[in-house]
Amino acid sequence: MAQEAEVSGFRRFWRRNQRAANSLFTFLAIWGIFTALNPALFTNWVTYNAIFLTLPITIFLVTTLVFVIVSGELDLAFPSVMGFSGWMFVLAYTAGVPPFPAMIFAVACGAAMGFGIGALVVYGQLSSLVATLGLNFLIRGIINIGAQGRAISASDLRDTTTYAVFAERFFLFPNQMYWAIAWIIFCTILFRSHRFGIRVQLVGDNPESAAQMGVNVKRTRMMVFAFSGLGAGLAGVFAIFVNFVWWPTNGDGTLLPALAAVFVGGTPTWGGIGTVVGGAIGALTVGFIESGVVGVGFSGYYVQFFFGLIIILSIIAHRFSGKRVR
Repeated sequence: MAQEAEVSGFRRFWRRNQRAANSLFTFLAIWGIFTALNPALFTNWVTYNAIFLTLPITIFLVTTLVFVIVSGELDLAFPSVMGFSGWMFVLAYTAGVPPFPAMIFAVACGAAMGFGIGALVVYGQLSSLVATLGLNFLIRGIINIGAQGRAISASDLRDTTTYAVFAERFFLFPNQMYWAIAWIIFCTILFRSHRFGIRVQLVGDNPESAAQMGVNVKRTRMMVFAFSGLGAGLAGVFAIFVNFVWWPTNGDGTLLPALAAVFVGGTPTWGGIGTVVGGAIGALTVGFIESGVVGVGFSGYYVQFFFGLIIILSIIAHRFSGKRVR
């Protein structure tokens, strides 16, 4: 009986974490191939320092996008929300606001924009794909008009306590990575154990049934966009911690890598199921591909090819990891 209970417990654990495990296997396979092709580079810790410096930005985006996609929606406006939040941060900081309150303000702006986007999608009864794509261009246009194409420097941010707490180096990793790991743990608990995450999964599985169970479907759908905006706000601020400069194009290059990381991580497009940890591993995989392709001697033109290949293979693998919900 004890042995049967152990087997049953293992099966439950595997069933719950199979998609994240598939993502981990994908990353290990890619890492093994790149390391075999260039062992001197990929056994050197300096190589990973560069990856871990910017990886948290993608993690903040991907882990919150998981909630949106699991709910059955799609957010394509997060790159512009990220750029807008970073803009608000440097404007506040250069105006004399201390960096930590400026950071809180910027993240709150991201969450508020996400909530507004959600309200437009839900109460306007618009397709989230089309609406957020249009809003991505609209918000980026507002940024460019407001900034007049000029970058804003925050070079003295390096001397502040906020930078030391959030972006200095401690032991093996830059502090950004520790905050990103804490964020992954928070989002995992929120997704698996908190009523918000449970409601998101119910709405993505079957919104009619969720409504009959007492779930406020419209509010839940709006909140996932607000949460995505919050993640984009964090990404926008942490991007400034890396470069000390804000450009009007900040966030522009994050759309495809972040979406690729979500799908490689095991969150399918049809909603109802997903994995935060898998999304984080997907972000690591995508970030590693960008460095690895060049590191093994291929030109940068091969990056998109490998992105496409890994996405297709991952989707095929995840398709057989569990039944389709929608």
